[in-house]
Amino acid sequence: MTDWDIKKLRILRTLSERGTVTATAEALLMTPSAVSQQLTNLSKQLGVPLLVAHGRRVRLTDAAHLVLRHAEAVFAQLERADAELAGYLQGEAGEVRVGAFSTAVPALVVPAVAALRVTSPGVDVRVREAEAAEAYELLSGGDVDLALSLAAHAPTAGDPRFTRVSLLADPLDVALPAGHRLAAAEGLRLADLSAEAWIFGGSGPWSEITTVACEAAGFVPEQAHSAAGWTAILAMVEAGMGVALVPRMAAAERRAGVVTRVLSADQPRRQVIAAVRRGAQDGPAVARVLAALRDAAAARGPQGNV
Repeated sequence: MTDWDIKKLRILRTLSERGTVTATAEALLMTPSAVSQQLTNLSKQLGVPLLVAHGRRVRLTDAAHLVLRHAEAVFAQLERADAELAGYLQGEAGEVRVGAFSTAVPALVVPAVAALRVTSPGVDVRVREAEAAEAYELLSGGDVDLALSLAAHAPTAGDPRFTRVSLLADPLDVALPAGHRLAAAEGLRLADLSAEAWIFGGSGPWSEITTVACEAAGFVPEQAHSAAGWTAILAMVEAGMGVALVPRMAAAERRAGVVTRVLSADQPRRQVIAAVRRGAQDGPAVARVLAALRDAAAARGPQGNV
């Protein structure tokens, strides 16, 4: 029977995700030589070549991809075993590390933690703010147990590493300066703002969400200013420097000099999801946190007018 080494399989999976031996070594706190040696040993144990030279890098062979397909099922089963063992040893107690993007923390995570303190005081939630895409890297690397992210910037639903749970569709509203000519206009559409100066992130999820929404409305937004935080974005809107799309979940950041309008048509939305490593959802503590997040999302009610 083939000798399957879980530690070495995890190194192979990390190499598949990170792309280089150096990046794999950094992620696993190993030296590049140690990573190479472990993978060479795994190749000998399995009796198949796993890597081939590709310029200055290495490429996984077809055999390596076959091994990883089966390894994912093994990893998922080990997660289930850990979850069941945790439930056996701790009952309703346990620590759950949550990685969440900025607006999800006050809108979903904080209400969920508040509810758990009443219903499940033995569940200890540790929160780590992270970009939507980074949350999955933390989840894959074992740095968090649950990730809150956006569907548009997450691995596909068929990714064997994760189980995804849809939480809500968060509408995007338009933030305008209080004295803007369209601040009180009836039937405001995104296309009505095609000639405006826009404020959004220079790169990453928020840049893509804004540009995709505007392009779907028939225009390419002119980016006048770039900012990543809602405090900075809304301060610039208030000063009359431009307009911006703002997620409904960021309502707490709104300012007196900013008018937020719900679009009458072509309302863009971002899909908010939770994800865990496949199999981990069966753990009592993780299951309770997921349930609390679902309740927090449902408590926001229909995402209608503000």
